[in-house]
Amino acid sequence: MDLDHELIVNTKGFLDPEEGQRLYEIALEASQKGPCLEIGSYCGKSTIYLGTACKQNGSVLFSIDHHRGSEEQQPGEEYFDPDLMDKKRHRIDTFPFLRETIEKAGLEDTVVPMVCKSALAGRQWATPLALVFIDGGHSFEDAFTDYNAWAPHLLPGGYLLIHDIFEDPKKGGQAPFEVYKLALASGLFKEQPRIKTLGVLRRQSF
Repeated sequence: MDLDHELIVNTKGFLDPEEGQRLYEIALEASQKGPCLEIGSYCGKSTIYLGTACKQNGSVLFSIDHHRGSEEQQPGEEYFDPDLMDKKRHRIDTFPFLRETIEKAGLEDTVVPMVCKSALAGRQWATPLALVFIDGGHSFEDAFTDYNAWAPHLLPGGYLLIHDIFEDPKKGGQAPFEVYKLALASGLFKEQPRIKTLGVLRRQSF
């Protein structure tokens, strides 16, 4: 099954195509060993890359997002998109867009959408994971909570992927990079080549 590049281009989101291709390649390897999980699906651009890889291996992608938008996506903020506003409730709601993306990509039997906060989903989680992609809230509290909740569930040899790694504060927020450095400092992960702002860490096998 090939990636649907036309659908990817037409899906709202902020993922660079090179980063997306690397997500696909890593998930294609990882999903042979177990299920994958993403935090921050938004409208489903990353979901297409990860889910297509999982589908090829008969695996599963768990996709977590509260679908109310991050801080910078609210009305009046830099990344506000009026198309995503639920006019009845006067709140951002990206879930209908994710569902449409999953359907168009033919991933309804592969992707498990979880509409909740990451910490809630992780509270009683017990399934080992082959890949965790962190791309949720970009405050330090949110990014660290995602790391703290999900990194312990990675299988030996599994991948921890963190999006929006900026070493230069002038280019972007520092929270994901700080969490990336914490993960490296733990000694549990080995650093892999970075693709633009996509940090790639692999769980050590001890």
